[in-house]
Amino acid sequence: MIRHIVFFTAASSSNLEPILDGLALLTKIPHARRLEVAQNRKSDPASKEVDVIVYGEFGTDAELAAYKAHPLYQEAIKRVRPLRELRFAADYEIAAARTSLGENARQ
Repeated sequence: MIRHIVFFTAASSSNLEPILDGLALLTKIPHARRLEVAQNRKSDPASKEVDVIVYGEFGTDAELAAYKAHPLYQEAIKRVRPLRELRFAADYEIAAARTSLGENARQ
């Protein structure tokens, strides 16, 4: 499984709602096994820059590619790009992820 995580910062606080609305279009694309769009709670005092998060899970590279090729994905880009300042994205495979219960417990 592939996890797809994207972080956005709004160019202005007045852009936050329109960004959330534009990204909500992504939840209507059928290729994701799970897709969430949420506003950052900003509860980590060391990092409050990120405003919006998109989190998705895809079974295969083909599903992720179909998601990105969907017309609603293109519409979301069209609506959100002029309103955002930064966008950071990462994709990783769960099988390739390095995890350790001991390490997570220390954080």
